[in-house]
Amino acid sequence: MATRIQQGGLQVDSTLHSLINEQVIPGTGVNTAHFWQSFEAILSDLSPKNKALLDQRASLQQQVNDWHKAHPGQAFNFAEYKSFLQKIGYLVAEGEDFSISTQNVEPEIAEQAGPQLVVPIMNARFALNAANARWGSLYDALYGTDVIANEGSIAKTASFNPLRADEVRRLAKTFLDSAAPLNGASHKDAAGYSINNGKLNVLLKNGETVTLIDNQQLQGYQDDAAKPSIVLLKHNNLHFEIEIDQQLSRKVDAAGVIDVNLEAALSTIMDCEDSVAAVDGEDKALAYSNWLGLMKGDLNVTLKKGEQESIRRLNPDRNYTSPKGKKFSLKGRSLLFIRNVGHLMTNPGILDSHGNEVPEGIMDGMITSLIAMHDLNGSGPLRNSRANSINIVKPKMHGPEEVAFTNELFGRIEDALGLERHTIKVGIMDEERRTSVNLKECIRAAKDRVVFINTGFLDRTGDEIHTSMEAGPMVPKAEMKAQKWITAYENSNVDIGLACGLQGKSQIGKGMWAEPDNMAKMMEAKIAHPLSGANTAWVPSPTAATLHAMHYHQVNVQNQQQEIKQRAAASVDDILTIPLLGDRKLSADVIQKELDNNAQGILGYVVRWVDQGVGCSKVPDINNVGLMEDRATLRISSQHIANWLHHGICSQAQVMETLQRMAAIVDSQNAGDPAYTTMAPSFNGLAFQAACDLVLKGCEQPSGYTEPVLHAKRLALKAQQA
Repeated sequence: MATRIQQGGLQVDSTLHSLINEQVIPGTGVNTAHFWQSFEAILSDLSPKNKALLDQRASLQQQVNDWHKAHPGQAFNFAEYKSFLQKIGYLVAEGEDFSISTQNVEPEIAEQAGPQLVVPIMNARFALNAANARWGSLYDALYGTDVIANEGSIAKTASFNPLRADEVRRLAKTFLDSAAPLNGASHKDAAGYSINNGKLNVLLKNGETVTLIDNQQLQGYQDDAAKPSIVLLKHNNLHFEIEIDQQLSRKVDAAGVIDVNLEAALSTIMDCEDSVAAVDGEDKALAYSNWLGLMKGDLNVTLKKGEQESIRRLNPDRNYTSPKGKKFSLKGRSLLFIRNVGHLMTNPGILDSHGNEVPEGIMDGMITSLIAMHDLNGSGPLRNSRANSINIVKPKMHGPEEVAFTNELFGRIEDALGLERHTIKVGIMDEERRTSVNLKECIRAAKDRVVFINTGFLDRTGDEIHTSMEAGPMVPKAEMKAQKWITAYENSNVDIGLACGLQGKSQIGKGMWAEPDNMAKMMEAKIAHPLSGANTAWVPSPTAATLHAMHYHQVNVQNQQQEIKQRAAASVDDILTIPLLGDRKLSADVIQKELDNNAQGILGYVVRWVDQGVGCSKVPDINNVGLMEDRATLRISSQHIANWLHHGICSQAQVMETLQRMAAIVDSQNAGDPAYTTMAPSFNGLAFQAACDLVLKGCEQPSGYTEPVLHAKRLALKAQQA
């Protein structure tokens, strides 16, 4: 049982209370008593509004359920359906055109296009790796991944393979030829680089000297202009470096080039939500403590390899000399957002004056903003925000009223902390159906704060299934991306974002690449994101960020957005098209394979969440392909089985047999983990129970969310271990 401290009318977990009073508040300029009094007042005023919004969600869902029950089958009248959604306020009237008026936006958001990382804030090592992924080695990214085929003479070997390294150099020089072309020559022919009279001179192997086609690309250098160790270039507003070792044998590389370093993860979302398992005050204190270290600039982790220890810290800025001889620096770290939780969950870390758990989203907003004041005050050695802003991503909002509530919450927090209005910016995640079909009005509700919108296939699909649960069975999961609604949804997000003036002011983002080991496949597929007009997209690792950065050199997103503005906007009617199976009859084999795939993914993720508190991890699928799993992937898999079970595509006995059989497979996949607790053959552990509840009680979960079940089981396990 957690020890609590009475703070006014609030009862605060002692670990959390100590962190806030002793480590967070000092240095912010905020009075301790004032903070707690203001926090309590915000909770008192806004908690009832939070609950009312959740009640409205439930009411709308019930009305949708009732409508589908009264209009069974796929051939219901769409015009009647749409009119019904308008009548109940699910689909709101669209207002006049407008443009967002957000001020003081970071250059990484407004001016640059590039990759974005999302990382669990509770893992300090992951957080530091992501923050430091602003710059990445292209040589390492190519050598270590399947972008270069792992076969024949260029395969990775136990020791360094010089032939694979030759292929790395060839591909890197090909990139340089594309991103920084030379007059009548290739970087493959370079024998030396120097800066003279403000220009980059490239000595060729044949003795000739050439320059860049566009010398404006040259931004600076390090060390001696005549023999630089770094040549800094820029293309599509992204920087990259040619790194040179002047002592390197020219047999290895004629110009002494030892790497090409790319500006990669321009921004990172430090996540308090889907990728973490934070169920109580102790967990929240860890999350907030790591965010505090990032905002103060002093977060560090000691790593041990064999007998050697090293300390990982935030990278410093990178210093250069301009072609005209002036000193300047570029940021050495990714711009950090913080993702708060949504409106649904409460957390026992703080109890209100009535003994009720407080809304976790209000708690996150207040405490993470307080922590970010250390960065705004500039008291630490490193700065995150150059625009004196706090950038908060707010997930799982359903429609304009919920966005308006977030806007009100952030205003109250600003007043409590003495911040100027609209210091706190908001990222609206377009991942719920009622937000997708009302996106323009959602953006309007926070038009002075918006710095980010994005699409998320997995959560959005989970909500698609749950919202229309009573309409009928859904198509198999693998077919979902080919459905009319998803194409319209992805296009509409960009169309509406551009129409609302987000270009040059805000990020328009796309979702995660979920296969961190399949980088060759990513390089083929993920160029679609900048081509779609999105100026950022999620990647699963710093290496993936470095590789994905090349796509933003291939595609000028600003130009792409200008072209997209001319197209016809995607139709909301298409977004409302429900992905129903209809009269199709699936074979028993197809049904079982779908169940196997979903059940295995559910169990592989849930067992780590409940038993070990791991909120995001690379989980092997049924074919042993490692997939990045979080609560969004869990939501779609559990809702999909729940939908098929509800409509008789499968039986409860079949689902239980599948879950038990897949539990044994997941156990075998985790056999090498000494901390792992097996689910089979007893099937009586809390993790297995959680998986069963997510599926068998899937229809009754609010919006199909997985958090209520996961939190309850994790808290029960922690109570057993106490």
